[in-house]
Amino acid sequence: MSSSTTPSSVRLSDLTHPVVAGLISVIVNYGGTFILVFQAAKVAGLSTELTASWVWSISIGVGATGLILSWITREPIITAWSTPAAAFLITALATVPYAEAVGAYLISAVAFVVLGLSGWFERVIRLIPPGVAAGLLAGILLQFGIGAFAGMNIDPLLAGLLIVTYVVLKRFTARYAVVGILVLGLAFLLIQDRIDLSGLTLKLAAPVFTLPVFSLNALLSVALPLFLITLTGQYMPGMLVLRNDGFKTSANPIVTVTGLGSLLMAPFGSHAFNIAAITAAICTGREAHEDPSKRWIAGMAAGVFYILVGVFGVTLAAIFMAFPATFITTLAGLALLGTIGGSLASAMADAKTREASLITFVAAAANITLFGIGGAFWGLVIGLVAYAVLNGRLPQRAQASQTALQTTPEPIVVKGAAN
Repeated sequence: MSSSTTPSSVRLSDLTHPVVAGLISVIVNYGGTFILVFQAAKVAGLSTELTASWVWSISIGVGATGLILSWITREPIITAWSTPAAAFLITALATVPYAEAVGAYLISAVAFVVLGLSGWFERVIRLIPPGVAAGLLAGILLQFGIGAFAGMNIDPLLAGLLIVTYVVLKRFTARYAVVGILVLGLAFLLIQDRIDLSGLTLKLAAPVFTLPVFSLNALLSVALPLFLITLTGQYMPGMLVLRNDGFKTSANPIVTVTGLGSLLMAPFGSHAFNIAAITAAICTGREAHEDPSKRWIAGMAAGVFYILVGVFGVTLAAIFMAFPATFITTLAGLALLGTIGGSLASAMADAKTREASLITFVAAAANITLFGIGGAFWGLVIGLVAYAVLNGRLPQRAQASQTALQTTPEPIVVKGAAN
């Protein structure tokens, strides 16, 4: 595995920003979409023990794979559970027995291991023009940036406080802007007594093994959609997040390791691990650390936080989910502003591909959903078609694309957007 930067010694002062970035990434993940896991478990009729085992398996698995990959590559490899797959399972588990679903999880995991070992996915990633990739990332993240300000309609005091604080800190101490809004936001919620910790008890989670059952029905109705949804909705944008911020680690070991993690944890309830996209962008950009060679610490921190949540099962996950939705959306949106600005600037930088990149951005932002496949995939397809038509050819594995990635370790940043 390769790294885009040479690891240097880490001082205590280098830890604050990447550790906080890792923490915010975990908070946003649990606070934003984890409810889908509980909804799927309810639809499947799972007991409290099986639900806790599901939480344990995905949290421990995500934490361990992220730790391993970040340590080996010295890059911020943030792993996560498949969010679109969890949404899909809310419907699928209503008709497929749980033991058969577990068998389908195993089949999907094996497919990802084979995909990683084959090297095919990395070859596809290399074909995507940098401008189109940047436009796709900006489009995916745009809704989170909008969400930061849309919170003013729901909770104007909380959202307004975070936004004003962010702007003021950006003016006077830009490095601590994200750290500041996290600390101030939590303090504000505690003062207003909007986070109820009175009933908090730290209870260790216990994994429960489920003997998998294999069936043709589960293969076609769960395993195949699970594989395709995770591949197009998570792995593709996740790898583009890494590439956009200048990190060069091959997709092959990432797909292989997360596939193996999914394979090991599937009998305990985990549906799929993958490289993260949205929450990864919080850790891969300049907000995590000005020096790219220090950002791998954010991946390590996120892994540790995930494991801590897993050890205590549903308890800590429930705390994150108890945060007001406005706090989560505003925190995530503000933390991603620098990445959105940098991605847009990169997408518009080359006049020859600007139109295709703009089309990719708008199509991804529209979040089109067709045939059960989400907006990231369709935004990329539309962008590549536009690129081919406007340039008279399909994307090539050209040196120009690779040179752009290799010689520009940092995306072009909008002046004043990030330091």
